[in-house]
Amino acid sequence: MAGVATAAVASVAVLAAGFGMTPTLAQLAPDKPSVETPFGRAPLSFADVIQKVKPSVVSISVVAGSKDRRGRSGLPEGFPDIPEDSPFYEFFKNLPREFRNMPQQRPTQAQGSGFVISADGFVVTNNHVVDGATKIQVSFDDQEKLEAELVGTDPRTDIALLKIKSSKTFPFVEFADKPARVGDWALAVGNPFGLGGTVTAGIVSALGRDIGSGPYDFIQIDAAVNKGNSGGPTFNLDGKAIGVNTAIFSPSGGNVGIAFAVPARTAVDVIDQLKKSGSVSRGWLGVKIQNVDEDTAAAIGLPDAKGALVSEITPNGPASVSGLKVQDAIIQVNGDVIADSRDLARKIADYAPDTSVDVKVWRGSKEETVKVKLGKFPGSTEELANLEQGKSADPTTTALEQLGLTLAPLKVGGEGVTVTEVDPDSDAAEKGIKAGDVILEIGGSVVNGPSDVADGIKKAKELNRTAVMLSVKSSNQTRYVPVQLKQKG
Repeated sequence: MAGVATAAVASVAVLAAGFGMTPTLAQLAPDKPSVETPFGRAPLSFADVIQKVKPSVVSISVVAGSKDRRGRSGLPEGFPDIPEDSPFYEFFKNLPREFRNMPQQRPTQAQGSGFVISADGFVVTNNHVVDGATKIQVSFDDQEKLEAELVGTDPRTDIALLKIKSSKTFPFVEFADKPARVGDWALAVGNPFGLGGTVTAGIVSALGRDIGSGPYDFIQIDAAVNKGNSGGPTFNLDGKAIGVNTAIFSPSGGNVGIAFAVPARTAVDVIDQLKKSGSVSRGWLGVKIQNVDEDTAAAIGLPDAKGALVSEITPNGPASVSGLKVQDAIIQVNGDVIADSRDLARKIADYAPDTSVDVKVWRGSKEETVKVKLGKFPGSTEELANLEQGKSADPTTTALEQLGLTLAPLKVGGEGVTVTEVDPDSDAAEKGIKAGDVILEIGGSVVNGPSDVADGIKKAKELNRTAVMLSVKSSNQTRYVPVQLKQKG
């Protein structure tokens, strides 16, 4: 959507919204300054609400991009893809940094906003605020700075969950359990342009906005939001968060009165999964779809212009083995009527992977039902792109971060996976594992792809082990390396 700027790491959108513009507003503070309206009494000041919620809002500082990155061959970025059997491969791979005569990636700093949602220090912010972060700090309105670690992220909703590294008890806010309404007050608190603790007010301007970020709807508000407000909360007059600020519509990059937030209900569902597993699992049908308009309905003989037309089936996806066909119009899933393509995407995403669903389609002037076992929505655009090109997805998951390694399938096939990047702060780096090494086994099980390493980590955790044994091949030597797992949460 043209003009919608994702509030980048230092960028933003603080949204705020208020509920309950009804006579019950008088219950807020009948003894406080207020004004009579046809719908009850409205406050003349938001000071009491802000005093209640402001201590839970934090400014987030991020350091990113300080790692020494490697190319696909395992050599430092900028070197040619020298074959591993070349006599020059080992020489260049181990060349000291000072002799590479190449500009090194410099650490970058950025700022955003967030808010505490539990007394033990869980913090919600945007995924794009912490994307690529090597160090995260949160600071409260009293300027106290604390280290935080990343629990998990969900790029589709732009939600990230952090955990403050402290045993202190923190002030926190709750999410609203009622949906916002157009016209409700909206209060935004955040860190625009690095000015922490900034408060702005407006109203909920619209609901159900499509900003081109997957099938999810967003809240629109007109409270002033600017760069640095990303990840901050949108409050109602009860002091509860109705949304997480994520983007603005702005030709200039500054506030023009149109901002967007992830609704509370969506955020809560995502946060619950991030707490449990560090990632979000969604059902995936494996098709490209488009809306059924009146002309499309007339062309395929469908009585009503509703549903989602299958325009392409993803190779290696769930639909490719289910019997779904191109030009099928999907009109129901498990008895639920499908309004359009976004409605289908939302309904499928609500199911867990491996769930079998009955998909009713319009095909050849009649209805048919196809049973589909849903897959797991690809965790990255690279995985999805591979599948759409008919390739197998590279199932590298966030679990590999616990090893401090980035892995890729072997170019020449066979057993093992290639190490493409090593976190310099990881135990793997201390044990001498380097980019270009090949992992052959984990926990005694043969490795054929990155997913096998992820499975090995999962098994180790189920056994309450804090380390895994890797069989690592470096040059022509193979050795066993016990690697400590990073602890999350």
